[in-house]
Amino acid sequence: MERQPKLPVVIVCGLHAEARTEVVQRLLRAVPGSVALHHDHSTASHGTVRRTIRSDAGELSAGDAPLVNDCACCALREDLIPELERLAADGLTRLAVVELWDSVEPQAMAEVIAAHAEDAVLTNVVTAVDPALVLPCLGNGDDLADAGLAAAPTDQRTVADTFARQLEYAPVLALVDSPDSDEEDAALLNQLHPTAWHIHPASQELAAAAFAGFDVRAAAAAQEPACALLPQEADESGVTTYVWHRDRPFHPERLYQALEDLTCAAARSRGRFWLADRPDTLLAWDAAGGALSVENAGPWLAALPDAAWEMVSPERTAAAALDWHREHGDRCQHLVFTSPALDRAGLEEVLESCLLTDAEYTEGPEGWRRLPPAFAPLLDHAT
Repeated sequence: MERQPKLPVVIVCGLHAEARTEVVQRLLRAVPGSVALHHDHSTASHGTVRRTIRSDAGELSAGDAPLVNDCACCALREDLIPELERLAADGLTRLAVVELWDSVEPQAMAEVIAAHAEDAVLTNVVTAVDPALVLPCLGNGDDLADAGLAAAPTDQRTVADTFARQLEYAPVLALVDSPDSDEEDAALLNQLHPTAWHIHPASQELAAAAFAGFDVRAAAAAQEPACALLPQEADESGVTTYVWHRDRPFHPERLYQALEDLTCAAARSRGRFWLADRPDTLLAWDAAGGALSVENAGPWLAALPDAAWEMVSPERTAAAALDWHREHGDRCQHLVFTSPALDRAGLEEVLESCLLTDAEYTEGPEGWRRLPPAFAPLLDHAT
């Protein structure tokens, strides 16, 4: 017997709940035979999430699912995947719209669907956005728990970093009408995610986008600190993106002392950087809402033995080639700052002051390793 086609699945996410609801409802109207699945995590503190399935005509079913190991992804995997398989089996559903709750991030959910759904296929990820709320969200350093948006009892994320990841992962941004938005908001969106497809929810493009296709592996690589495709220089409507690229290591103590100034200098900053006392470690920089995350992202390619290069992804190799230096390999400073009213000159001055001086640089890697290990509290806390 001929196997029926897999059920198309589109993820719609975003902290802007009203915008997300509008996008989902318009999809249900635009695609006959579509249904929306939603897991409400507002009851997560009680150990359950509320599942609803609805069509354009209204609610079709509802039920509670247990929160597995305090993990939103686990709960969705245990409950969402069987529901998608059931919808695929009945052959009546043309499109499944997975509406993620406010603070649930799309990358983990996309990877769950791609890895565990046998008769369904992820066809795109859409983040619903109210343009007027982009800057307020990026500037909100409150914990999700304090904002009533924690997806699980142990959730320690902030509003700003969650929104940034929702925005930057999705290839499609559905921008709702907002009387309070202006050209600055549009420029900020364009610079934060230059490659995104911007569509209006009322446009016929929304339905087309839902079926356009999605590459989970490529999407993950684009977010990986070692090979992320970072934004380019831009200056429009009062919003600036400044790309700072250098091939000299940071002095760990001077950089550590400047972290607060650098973190607060822009609405959003990200990239990869190189500390003199950790010459083999690629470090990831991720800041939003006045909070900074610094993480060990593994070794620089130049620190790997030749045999290990065979296991490196093509994306990582390509990114390294762009930054390659004849002496240092892919070790570099590659940081990107995006913000309205960005003090580019002041930011550059602080960054430059954190690099090794000529005298310090001539001491070489052996001398650099003796510098004060100022980042140890951030990077060695797990050991």
